[in-house]
Amino acid sequence: MSGFVVKPEPVQVPGLTHLHTGKVRDLYTTPSGDLVMVASDRVSAFDWVLPTEIPGKGRLLTRLSLWWFERLADLVPHHVLSDTPPPGAPADWAGRTLVCRNLDMVPVECVARGYLAGSGLAEYRAGGTVCGVPLPEGLLDGSRLDPPIFTPATKAAVGEHDENVSFEHVAALLGAGPAAELRDLTLAVYARGRALAEERGIVLADTKFEFGRAPDGTLVLADEVFTPDSSRFWPADSWEPGRPQPSFDKQFIRDWLTSPESGWDRAADTPPPPLPPEVVEATRAKYEEAVTRLTGRPFGRS
Repeated sequence: MSGFVVKPEPVQVPGLTHLHTGKVRDLYTTPSGDLVMVASDRVSAFDWVLPTEIPGKGRLLTRLSLWWFERLADLVPHHVLSDTPPPGAPADWAGRTLVCRNLDMVPVECVARGYLAGSGLAEYRAGGTVCGVPLPEGLLDGSRLDPPIFTPATKAAVGEHDENVSFEHVAALLGAGPAAELRDLTLAVYARGRALAEERGIVLADTKFEFGRAPDGTLVLADEVFTPDSSRFWPADSWEPGRPQPSFDKQFIRDWLTSPESGWDRAADTPPPPLPPEVVEATRAKYEEAVTRLTGRPFGRS
């Protein structure tokens, strides 16, 4: 089994009803039915929510998502109504809280891949395809994919693996028309993000989106968008296919956990150990650099 090493007790706020504690976010509802998403400093790896937090991470993710939502608004509406915490919320919710529309969420992780890495690379090496999409022979770790591909996954509960599925699976689940709409919108949003990131010296290798439907049926971008938690970011000046890439995401944590230094046996399914201070600091620095490069505004440590 996997999941939380220590599951936190939800903060109780007058007037809000706690709905769910996820890997990173705590979810509440208001009396009017809006959702309140609070980004914590928790971090997950290998389907475990680790016992060590990354200070300031929740605010980093929130700031970056808001920045991206603004730059994608002409392509797709987003779910954010306000970034002001509700009355009575704790002071530390400032900067990491979003009040959002309550949507009918699509039960599919919409993944776009513009480079070959992660589970996509493993699947390609096993059979030359990713989620049923055939790819050319001879691709390497980090190879660029032109055009990018839609590689959906089914959502899993905390501690479970998302499962990569084919477009045909999504079509059988949702219908051919809605599946095509999700695919086309996913690739359009990814293309915008990839191009914008490239202008700032960052390779946006892949990402995942969550969409919901408004009452009129419109697809709305939800959750987070183009953050180091949902995307692979690589420095463009050191991109080199054929090897693992340096990154601005939590790959640093994964690498430490699988190193002899951590002493953790992933195969034994025992909880991972706490992260040492130097790994925490290096991870935060990676996240900060991604936010600063993309937005052009340094992220303070207040």
